[in-house]
Amino acid sequence: MRGLAHAAIVGTLLAPEAAFAQEVADTIYSGGAILTMNDAAPTAETVAVKDGKILAVGTVAEIEAFRGTETKAFDLSGRSMLPGFFDAHGHMLIGGLQALSANLLSPPDGEVGDMAGLKETLKAWAKDNANAVRQANLIVGIGYDPAQLAEERHPTREDLDAVSADVPVFVIHQSGHMGAGNSKALEVAGITADSQDPAGGKILRGADGQPTGVLEENAFYAALTKLIAPVGAEGFETFARARAELWAKYGYTTAEEGRSVPATEDMLRKVADEGGFKIDVLTYPDVLVDRDYIAAHISRDYKNRFRVAGAKLTIDGSPQGFTALRDRPYYDPVGDYPPGYAGYAAATMEQIVDAIDWAFANGIQINTHANGEGASDMLIAGIDAPTKKYGPADRRPALIHGQFLREDQVNSYKRLDVFMSLFPMHTFYWGDWHREHTVGPELVDNIAPTGWVVKRGMKFSTHHDAPVSFPNSMRVLDATVTRRSRSGDIIGPAQRVDVMTALKAMTIWPAYQHFEEAPKGSIEPGKLADFAILSKNPTAVDPETLDTIDVVATIKEDVVVFEAQ
Repeated sequence: MRGLAHAAIVGTLLAPEAAFAQEVADTIYSGGAILTMNDAAPTAETVAVKDGKILAVGTVAEIEAFRGTETKAFDLSGRSMLPGFFDAHGHMLIGGLQALSANLLSPPDGEVGDMAGLKETLKAWAKDNANAVRQANLIVGIGYDPAQLAEERHPTREDLDAVSADVPVFVIHQSGHMGAGNSKALEVAGITADSQDPAGGKILRGADGQPTGVLEENAFYAALTKLIAPVGAEGFETFARARAELWAKYGYTTAEEGRSVPATEDMLRKVADEGGFKIDVLTYPDVLVDRDYIAAHISRDYKNRFRVAGAKLTIDGSPQGFTALRDRPYYDPVGDYPPGYAGYAAATMEQIVDAIDWAFANGIQINTHANGEGASDMLIAGIDAPTKKYGPADRRPALIHGQFLREDQVNSYKRLDVFMSLFPMHTFYWGDWHREHTVGPELVDNIAPTGWVVKRGMKFSTHHDAPVSFPNSMRVLDATVTRRSRSGDIIGPAQRVDVMTALKAMTIWPAYQHFEEAPKGSIEPGKLADFAILSKNPTAVDPETLDTIDVVATIKEDVVVFEAQ
């Protein structure tokens, strides 16, 4: 009896290590489907959170032990909870400009369907925003797309002169790689009939040799920089704040500025230091602009929700805009293109090799924009040499986009440990256009080849590339699973993936892509309490209805940063 009593006393003293020493949760989430993205326990009933981190994940009975008198209950009310979405590639700043500019997108994201509608939209926006136009000396619109305009062409300077002959008018193509200006905009940008095409860019000209107003790649970027200069630092800070809020609206708890320069990176840091970001923001400064700056500021840690994550390299341009570098001619390009036209590179092979060698030598992650097969050939060659030179290491160089790929190139990316961030939303927005004009009916099924990547057992991420599209997480999910185009065609049935794989490509795998898989990407003890609350369980609905699911709340470290009305 004495032995039993002694055992009981000892048991009473030791067992409450689970009770007396048990941490008390700040919040307990329950009442709906919880998808963890943790293969060991893919679903859960309840999640306990303390100090912005996940304390425990399990059944209602298991988590009840973490409930205290001050613990808040977050009732999912039948809705679903997932890890917060991780932006694999987007552009917050130009996206912020989009949020405050004329919306030139075509349905379903806008209403512009022809040139007359484009001009009327610009005029209406200029009238409604007269003060902003006066302060910035600019009428600006974003999102036009010849693929969706009745005329199937870019606006010209004459079209835009009809909007205003006195104020610069500049419109940005949906790809963000080209645009068009009126005569006043060309004047401010310093573009005349005598102007030479810059390296990696083109000034389109008419039969008379005069600029048509349409600018591609580096010619476009240079003009845009001059035209938006009057916006000033304060204006750019407004862009950043506005866009971070939009990212949160779609369930993203980490956002990316996919290409920055020192001035914009400094501005992002200023906004962060002032407490302007409710979600995490990371950026990749251009490796061809200032490498010393990148090396001095790169960090794996966030400070005030901001960090410089690595370097960005751009090899080519837009596939739907015919500036991506292919390994063969475009199928039927719309415009004035010479026979055999296959696009062009925005960087030289020497620049590519030198940039990647520098990144590998300094242990800096490098993300590379490469859309066409020709651009991937250059990237593979550029990574192959320094990989042999410096040996194996966990560098996670990333391919961004990879719209047109050969299967042998996917094999090469696997061999070289290149992380592939693909863009299957192209199947919705431009699948029909790619079939009819860029790659043709024989190759269109293999754009954004997620199926090839899954077949090889590779992790991958998917992205929205905003402002190419809105950062609409559910449309990203829908396009990855269904690959339906605007016309309803399925672009590449063999490249479709299941819903859980598509969700991993928006959560745990992009977290891995950015070296953040330890604190983010899945619902597991010790990770940040970053959650997206959805109106329905995406694994329990007809896949054809995925794009109708709503993000009803976004939670960053146990704080609601967005809640639908």
